[in-house]
Amino acid sequence: MSNLYIWDAVRQVPENAQKPIGGGRLKGMTDINPMWRIKALTEQFGVCGIGWKYEIVEKKLENGANGEIAAFVDINLFIKVEGEWSSAIPGTGGSSFVANESKGLYVSDECFKMALTDAISVSCKALGFGANTYWNKDKSKYDKQTKDSGSPEQKTSYPSPSKAISEPQLKRLYAIGKSHSVSSDDILKVCQKTYQKEPKDLNKTEYDAVCARLEAKKVE
Repeated sequence: MSNLYIWDAVRQVPENAQKPIGGGRLKGMTDINPMWRIKALTEQFGVCGIGWKYEIVEKKLENGANGEIAAFVDINLFIKVEGEWSSAIPGTGGSSFVANESKGLYVSDECFKMALTDAISVSCKALGFGANTYWNKDKSKYDKQTKDSGSPEQKTSYPSPSKAISEPQLKRLYAIGKSHSVSSDDILKVCQKTYQKEPKDLNKTEYDAVCARLEAKKVE
């Protein structure tokens, strides 16, 4: 059995569980519905508490700048494979308890719940959950934001989500299709059916989603 059998089963996130982030510091990234992870964990390992489980190791609040306070949760995730429990798969999640917004300080009474959800997602990453979404050419929230005055080595250019893909990206799209025995006509049909666009008019987010479908051979 391949060591990637779990990874391969959970690396692709269904389109209906993905949502582009349209504003804020994370604009251009993709938000994954947390219930998809719970469902996928249950599909792969069984009911929560029987086939998979987590324990909360620590919950804490940390003071930040301008009166802000962040909440953090550390967990250990466990999965049962072939009747045996795994070692702990750690995850740390964070969320705002007190945020300094335009209208003043905002207190969230769901900060620990949101931090817990984030922690589960971090643990799940180690198993390959959503790998196709994370492992692409989009920026992540961990990338440093650099100014134009930085050196060429410090700069990273990312396409706008609304901008049409480049010619090399279009060629790569057809190359992926060819390598998976998907014709150009079928690629066109997928793009028109899903986005009402021709392949050349896809934006970066749509392009990544179509590439992932081609690699997964989900073109019906």
